[in-house]
Amino acid sequence: MALVRIGVDIGGTFTDFVGWRSDSSEGIIRLKVPSTPPRFAEGFRNGFEPLLSELRISDNDEVVVMHGTTVSTNTVIERSAEPVALFVTDGFRDILELQRLRLKNPIDLFSSRAVPLVPRNLVFEIPERLDADGEVLAPVDAEAVHRAVAAVRAGNIGAIAVVLLHSFRNPQHEHEVRRLIKAADPEMDVCISSEIWPRIGEYERAVNATLNAYVKPRVQTYLEEIEHYVSGRLSSARLFVTRSNGGALGLSDAVKFPVHTLLSGPASGVTAAQTVSALSKHEYLLTFDMGGTSTDVSLVRQGNPTVTAQGAVGDFPITLPVTEIEAIGAGGGSLVQLDGPAMRIGPESAGAFPGPASFGRGGERPTVTDAYLLCGYLNARNFLGGAMPLDRERAATAYDAVAGRLAVSTEEAADACLSVTTSTMVSRILPYLAAHGLDPQNVTLVTFGGNGALHGPLLADEVGISSVIVPAAPSVFCACGGVVTTLTHDVVTVIQGTTVTHEALSGTFERLRSETLDWLRQQVELDRLTAIDHEFWAELRYKGQSFQVPVSVPTNADGSFPELADIADRFHDEHDRLYAHCDRTAAVEFVELRVRIRGSLPAPSQESISPTSSGEVRPIGRRDLRIGGRLYPNTPIYARRELTTGNRVEGPCIIEEDDSTILVPAAYTAGAIGSGAISLDRRG
Repeated sequence: MALVRIGVDIGGTFTDFVGWRSDSSEGIIRLKVPSTPPRFAEGFRNGFEPLLSELRISDNDEVVVMHGTTVSTNTVIERSAEPVALFVTDGFRDILELQRLRLKNPIDLFSSRAVPLVPRNLVFEIPERLDADGEVLAPVDAEAVHRAVAAVRAGNIGAIAVVLLHSFRNPQHEHEVRRLIKAADPEMDVCISSEIWPRIGEYERAVNATLNAYVKPRVQTYLEEIEHYVSGRLSSARLFVTRSNGGALGLSDAVKFPVHTLLSGPASGVTAAQTVSALSKHEYLLTFDMGGTSTDVSLVRQGNPTVTAQGAVGDFPITLPVTEIEAIGAGGGSLVQLDGPAMRIGPESAGAFPGPASFGRGGERPTVTDAYLLCGYLNARNFLGGAMPLDRERAATAYDAVAGRLAVSTEEAADACLSVTTSTMVSRILPYLAAHGLDPQNVTLVTFGGNGALHGPLLADEVGISSVIVPAAPSVFCACGGVVTTLTHDVVTVIQGTTVTHEALSGTFERLRSETLDWLRQQVELDRLTAIDHEFWAELRYKGQSFQVPVSVPTNADGSFPELADIADRFHDEHDRLYAHCDRTAAVEFVELRVRIRGSLPAPSQESISPTSSGEVRPIGRRDLRIGGRLYPNTPIYARRELTTGNRVEGPCIIEEDDSTILVPAAYTAGAIGSGAISLDRRG
């Protein structure tokens, strides 16, 4: 019996698949098919069927499917789901309207607050009250709950989010309100904030709970359709969903708490990038995931992702621990627009249908992908291994109007598009690095996604990044994250306002560790795992400070936890690293404790992901390239499979394989460095 792992990542333009058998020495199998919005399940089936044929799955095989989905994300951004209601503590009806005092863009005189997901007429006040310690000041008014449920039913609303004051300390009242709602209407779906992420901040908990209630019906419908199809094809298969923290969770949890899947796709790419950190010359990796619709960047430090509780989806903050992602509205399908003589790229995208003009599906407006083709980066006859030839004439026609208005040739207009795309990325990435105290010269860029290996090197050349790594299977790298990811879960408790001693801290950490193990047992039999790991975190701040800093709390050699003073020292060090300032004499306050568990299933090694390579490196062809306003005639094209460790090629050149293309700028050389990865290194 073999274990078969399948990773699936659905993007706005393509749906990617990766399959791996534990008993096979052939490495991974990968596949790309066009996405089929809004019926994404069709694209799933279109790729799943041929993948199963190649994996040769038998009835005795154990199959694990890790699925990254954008259903919840798109639902929030488009605000396309049915309305939900919100029950709050009496006096807090305007919690979603008031939000927080800080403005998203304080220098924009015309900026406004985001329109709440729940309109005020669907927010109902429930008389009850807990104090800050969780003690009951006033019981839940059952009659008020019954009246509110009746009003919700009269409005034909099918879901209610419940967010009561201080429920992070004591969830008793939220549970009581849910019981009363279910007694009045057993079919009503109820989400309570204390079960999603019980932390300080009633507004943040309200957003989490309303988002969960809002996307739940649509995510449930989609995942049940996928589960029905997969189980019908493979009776032994288990379906998991990748989540925003870079791990995965079981189907039942994904349906119950879909808010944890809002950033699942981009986080999977960062998870996969962790596997190549040993190849980097620097402590930090800057991941660069460029797809058809957007580009997502993140940081990996010493093999660990950057985790934040300050994420966002659409107009709404996400205060769950998620892999930090900086999203940029520029991808291969981004549309080119002229605002007078100024060119703008994105955020509007041609999507999967009609797609770029060169796809030949009816698209007529110029896109970034069309520019790649016109500048010589892409082989029109070998796109997706020849399965989807590109039409250069249609791409040129799409750029004719832009070229005419700029009074340049069509190819020069396409080259300008790529320069503006790079500038758009630079304007977001440099501030992102600066916020982490990093210079571009001190990071290694890891490029993946359908267009990452083309545009990542252009970005590196522009900002002075000296080292670029293109991993094996870059175009399906997020799906690769699905076959290497772990079952991951976070739990949190608030300890602010309590007496914090070493004994109390250790006891709380042990209780949270036990909770994570209980969760893991619900996902999978523990004897099927190859490893179980825990991470312990504390969030601290200087007394009177308005924000806290997360600090890793490694256990001692005997498994015990460090003394409070040692944790405080780690806080000072981290505060100094982030803000170039710390005060070791100031009083420090513990706010939260958090535990993360990772359960590892068997997974392919980097050698399994690597393509085979042999023979001397010789060009397989030549074509003209345009890079940064300069024409490079008769530029060599190399086959990636022929690059072997130790051999290097000089830029400018192109390195091709069936589903991805690597651009090597003139200032770089490129060579294979092991694990199937290609390294681009700046000369000098």
